[in-house]
Amino acid sequence: MTSSTPDLPGPFADDEFLWLEDIYGDKQLDWVRSENKVTEDLLSETGFEDTEKRLLEVLDSTDRIPMATKRGGHYYNFWRDAEHPKGLWRRTTWENYCTDNPEWEILLDVDELSLAENMEWVWGGSAFLRPTDGGPYRRALVALSPDGGDAARYREFDVVDRAFVPGGFDIPAAKNRISWAGPDELYVGTDFGPGSMTSSSYPRTSRILRRGMELADALPYFEVPEDHMMAVVAHDQTPGFERDLAVDIVDFYNSSTFLRRGDQWVRLDVPLDVNVDVHRQWLVLRPRTDWQLGETVHPAGSLLAADLDVFLAGSRDLLTLFTPDPATSLQSWSWTRDYLLLNLLHDVSSQISVLDPANGWTASALDACPPLHSVDAYAVDDEDEEAGNDYWLISTGFLTPSTLSRGTLGQAEGGGAAVVKESPSFFDASSCTVEQHFAVSADGTRVPYFQVGPKDLVLDGGNPTLLNGYGGFEQALTPAYSGMVGRGWLERSFTDESGIKRAGVYVLANIRGGGEYGPEWHRAALQEHRHRAYEDFAAVAQDLIDRGVSSRARLGCTGRSNGGLLVGNMLTTYPHLFGAVSCGVPLLDMRRYTKLSAGYSWIAEYGDPDDPKQWEFVKTFSPYHLLKDDADYPPTLIWTATSDDRVGPVQARKMAARMKAMGVEQVWFHEALEGGHAGASDNRQAARMYAMSYEFLWEALTGRLHRVGTA
Repeated sequence: MTSSTPDLPGPFADDEFLWLEDIYGDKQLDWVRSENKVTEDLLSETGFEDTEKRLLEVLDSTDRIPMATKRGGHYYNFWRDAEHPKGLWRRTTWENYCTDNPEWEILLDVDELSLAENMEWVWGGSAFLRPTDGGPYRRALVALSPDGGDAARYREFDVVDRAFVPGGFDIPAAKNRISWAGPDELYVGTDFGPGSMTSSSYPRTSRILRRGMELADALPYFEVPEDHMMAVVAHDQTPGFERDLAVDIVDFYNSSTFLRRGDQWVRLDVPLDVNVDVHRQWLVLRPRTDWQLGETVHPAGSLLAADLDVFLAGSRDLLTLFTPDPATSLQSWSWTRDYLLLNLLHDVSSQISVLDPANGWTASALDACPPLHSVDAYAVDDEDEEAGNDYWLISTGFLTPSTLSRGTLGQAEGGGAAVVKESPSFFDASSCTVEQHFAVSADGTRVPYFQVGPKDLVLDGGNPTLLNGYGGFEQALTPAYSGMVGRGWLERSFTDESGIKRAGVYVLANIRGGGEYGPEWHRAALQEHRHRAYEDFAAVAQDLIDRGVSSRARLGCTGRSNGGLLVGNMLTTYPHLFGAVSCGVPLLDMRRYTKLSAGYSWIAEYGDPDDPKQWEFVKTFSPYHLLKDDADYPPTLIWTATSDDRVGPVQARKMAARMKAMGVEQVWFHEALEGGHAGASDNRQAARMYAMSYEFLWEALTGRLHRVGTA
């Protein structure tokens, strides 16, 4: 293959595939189509089409729970199925929602809109203007992406007229940050031209746009430095507590929050790495590192509270609402009108605590969390006069279909959560069991993982096992029911050469870099400590082998985005542990990642490769630079999407191209021509993406891959 790489100095001089960074170039897309055909031809000789069909049935099932958001007297839902692949935005009443077959009022048919406007719109969500006259909710900003990427167009919509507002607000597609300032004003963060976007490709200004005003004439309101991540301004619409807030997001883990006082922005005086939440009269704070305030040290991951006005007046007397312990972390919180719900994890199993501010912040447990399950509680609508203390409860487990319940806090009787909707079963789980194990990493850290597989599992190393992980950005991986995993992996079986019937085993690793044990678990694998995440994942793989669950030939791994970087490092540093690797929408070229798409915003996570001292550790986990000529690499599928404007497709392209140029035989590449960072913009694309990964891994781990297609 010839390269059109220009002459480049230093570390780029040997990047023979830099030419693939032109995402939409004709030559580059020709290369993509050629590689796609090779991969599609390979999979056409397997059970790919049947797997794709079965997975699409899950995604298109009309029995799925239609999760809803309450606004005023209606419950809003976005829905995709076989008849509406791009989806319907719709609403209903509570009485109707509780029935088995609710009657929905269709607000926007995205399929019809796409056809009428000759644009492949992908739904991106909605933001309502709260009515101030006591009337119904009527106006919303609807976000629509033209290709499934993060860039979205915002258009004003009237849910009563069920139409876009003629001459209403209409913000062109960009990585926008838009919020209502009032009935006739928006706070707009968008691409206003040169100098208006940060190095991370997000808005660095927020401006006031009044109805009838040209976008270019929007008035400056808040601005952050170009090397910060982004600027965000929002108007708190809570009755009696209306106010403007601005956030200077420095990076993923550092930010400053400001309140508007008169014509000035007043910064809340807390360290940059403290998460800030303002709710009614309360200021809630969560430090990401230990915070010494006077003689008191507030530990990382704790939750603190103060009266906002008292804090602004200078008091630093903080109430401690939650203190973590080595096994328990705070994952999220949600306010009802009179209570605060805390969603906790104890060794990656859910616990829920209810705090009562009116009674000295007394805490009580919400008895709704079975072991080895994930249960989340959050407010239905804290501003509703009658339902202000109602909460949703979503419960799920690897073998337990999701359940949606609703309860009311503060009621002496009848306040327990009652089941509203239940998801159907999509696979036969009767022969399966869920176990939690702990592997020991290289530095002695105990790393939990979940194992889902047959009750009668033979521990002789012969079971096809799929190991999944992420390990980044303080995101926790928790138990969850997935018809995709069930049908794509757990229900599958084959008879091996010894005549033993083997079923799929699925494993979820809770490695450092994630948020399973709070911010310290995440920080333990930041930047120069990144290797710990990979050592943890390798330790889980080794534990599966040592326990006889699997073996190198039968053990595969998969990951997406940061998880793609994870399995890219498994491929290049631990190839002896895996029989196959599926690497999705990945970061792989850590020398160039800050120059690609939104990569600059992740320096706080990975480090800055342009700093020579930091490049010394970054290069130790850059798979693109760790490839070796004499390595025994397992079969590898690298997949991505052209329209992904977060990670971008070029790192995946370059990795596959370099491996092929090195003569690595069993490497395949596929790039969806739309779909954004999710890799899919509708159910059919999602089913195809998952089926491709599952089918490739199954064929490789059961020894069939070498018998189909040509490597």
